[in-house]
Amino acid sequence: MSPIKVGLLGFGVVGGGTWKVLTQNADEIARRAGCHIEVVAVAVRDLEKARGLLGDDIAISTDGMDVVNHPDIDIVVELVGGETLAKDWIMQAIAQGKHVVTANKALLALHGNEIFAAAHDKGVMVAFEAAVAGGIPIVKSIREGLTANRIEWVAGIINGTTNFILSEMRSHGVSFAEALADAQRLGYAEADPTFDIEGVDAAHKLTLLSSLAFGVPVQFDAAHIEGITTLAAEDISHAERLGYTVKLLGITRRRSDGIELRVHPTLVPAESLLANVQGAMNAVMVHGDAVGSTVYYGAGAGELPTASAVVADLVDVARLLTADHVHRVPYLAFQQNAMADTPILPMSEVLSSYYLRLRVEDRPGVLADVSRILAQAHISIGSMFQEPANDGEADIIFLTHEAREGSIDLAIEQIQRLEFVRSKLTRLRVENLG
Repeated sequence: MSPIKVGLLGFGVVGGGTWKVLTQNADEIARRAGCHIEVVAVAVRDLEKARGLLGDDIAISTDGMDVVNHPDIDIVVELVGGETLAKDWIMQAIAQGKHVVTANKALLALHGNEIFAAAHDKGVMVAFEAAVAGGIPIVKSIREGLTANRIEWVAGIINGTTNFILSEMRSHGVSFAEALADAQRLGYAEADPTFDIEGVDAAHKLTLLSSLAFGVPVQFDAAHIEGITTLAAEDISHAERLGYTVKLLGITRRRSDGIELRVHPTLVPAESLLANVQGAMNAVMVHGDAVGSTVYYGAGAGELPTASAVVADLVDVARLLTADHVHRVPYLAFQQNAMADTPILPMSEVLSSYYLRLRVEDRPGVLADVSRILAQAHISIGSMFQEPANDGEADIIFLTHEAREGSIDLAIEQIQRLEFVRSKLTRLRVENLG
């Protein structure tokens, strides 16, 4: 079989890693793909630097469209990120009947429906394993390995930056600001870490996982997103005392009336697998009705782990080039005409257990008044303890049984108005994950 010709858009960390893997493992990859995979054109920012690395046999340009329009290219690999130029390049590649591999989770979470529809119409593939959890093959696992299952829920640590920060806060008792500074110093966090620490990056990935799991269109705008910027070290400490660890989780769950789609700090049992994922590592749990719970763990970012996923997609595309597009694995696991219009539930309808922390004046009757409000909202208390504070104040910490988020919202609003309350109530969700 003739070599497959590839064009790379971007030659940064992941682009350089992809080139490295394709070069050093060329023969092994060819054995798996049934043909050689050759990079023939690259779009870069620094021509001189790229020429020194790539040599004279590869077409190099600073304009991505030069690569997309290159007549010899079969597959366009987009590794630049962003929503504007990347979208234009991908849509142009599809319009020319070229297959696409991308690591761009933000683009797919926001514009995936349009991109997949265009690709379906042209009969080309769009592969995106590297867009979710780096080197962990979670997209392929859900789309193919678990295809016999009715997926019930997916929950995961899918942002390494926030997991590193939370691990530091727990292990060393430092503040969020101190842990973030360490993450930036060590290269785990960007100079502007907003998308990571505010949960947006995780929500992009979770949106894609939800679509793969439940056969619904990508619906990023419907996701509930909370980051870790307001998380206090004392809450991490209290959680540990209660037998839990705090992680930023992405959770999507099938319910009879819709789908939950949410990213937020979450208490998980300290003995659980997810609680023991440390540093910048990622892990995803998927629960299917036939297989039960399965766990996927590994590096969620980095040069070679992400490049591993990119090259795996290239091999998949190479294997299926001659297949009729209606017989290929669907982009989002389900056939195009079988996608469901199941709604994403508003956060007020989500069911969870809760951790509540409230600073109050330390006097008789306080606990009774708070308990009364929770009972009136049909919220059952699982456990509680009181922690002395300063100047005649105390922290009361509750763990509730499962309740509707809207009921918790109502109870918090009423508790906050009590005259002995001395701070804003802290609310974190608790998930036991089966």
